Amino acid sequence: MTLFRHPEDRIPVLLFACVFALDLTVYFTAQSWWLPLLWFGVMIIPKGWISAWNHHHQHLTMFRHAVPNRLLEIIFGFQTGVTSHTWFLHHVVGHHLNYMDQEKDESTWKRPDGTTMGEVEYALKTALTAYPRAYSVGRERHPKALRIFLSMIAVQVALLGVLFWHNAYNALFVFLLPMCVSIYVTSWATYFHHVGLETKKHQEASYNILHAGYNLMTGNLGYHTAHHTKQGLHWSKLPQLHAQMARDIPANLYRQPGIPFVWGASEAKLELSVEEIEALATQRTAAGT
Repeated sequence: MTLFRHPEDRIPVLLFACVFALDLTVYFTAQSWWLPLLWFGVMIIPKGWISAWNHHHQHLTMFRHAVPNRLLEIIFGFQTGVTSHTWFLHHVVGHHLNYMDQEKDESTWKRPDGTTMGEVEYALKTALTAYPRAYSVGRERHPKALRIFLSMIAVQVALLGVLFWHNAYNALFVFLLPMCVSIYVTSWATYFHHVGLETKKHQEASYNILHAGYNLMTGNLGYHTAHHTKQGLHWSKLPQLHAQMARDIPANLYRQPGIPFVWGASEAKLELSVEEIEALATQRTAAGT
């Protein structure tokens, strides 16, 4: 029996571990004020991508056993600001059940008066309420997951405290600020997944991104309709499910990816013609991908 549930997760986990090793290297060796600051700026976007993989992990854990999963979640916590079981409670057993009901959705894009939030408002509100909402879902419906959530927060805070005790300046720029920025960037990115879509049909409730580079870096998160249709499906299998569903997804529910993939692009949204959707579905089905 292998350590991983799916062999496709081996390379991503190795990359996350390498990034964390680089974080620790900068933290322990940087003597000048500018190197931790530079590292913080350089890693904002990559750690935003890692947030997508943390999301995948909390849908379907990458390891078969609890101990390596908890260790990986500590790494994810330092890289993304989202600790163990936070997205499980807020997102997996929260948002995924309620995303088509904006009165219940843990990631609601509507204000109480029914109007649509702006990007910054939504991102700030979602980021600042992520932990309280996760706690609320756990307290009401998932006490076992809540216990892991709270205990792992304690571990994460204790480790961060030790890092600050050892070198507060480096800990601030290598760990704490990236954690805060990553959870904001992640929340901002999710604004474009569902905003403005009021429907009771899964195939009409999410925007999709087919950009190859975006899906490489986010583990096929662009196939968002497929993800919401079968949220427990491994990320590597989402393109196949999307191909099966493509004819039922309206052409206006395709978007361009965000930064850095669209720097210089003039259009914010990409709409596919019926012919293009048919060609995509036929091509992927024939290729078995």
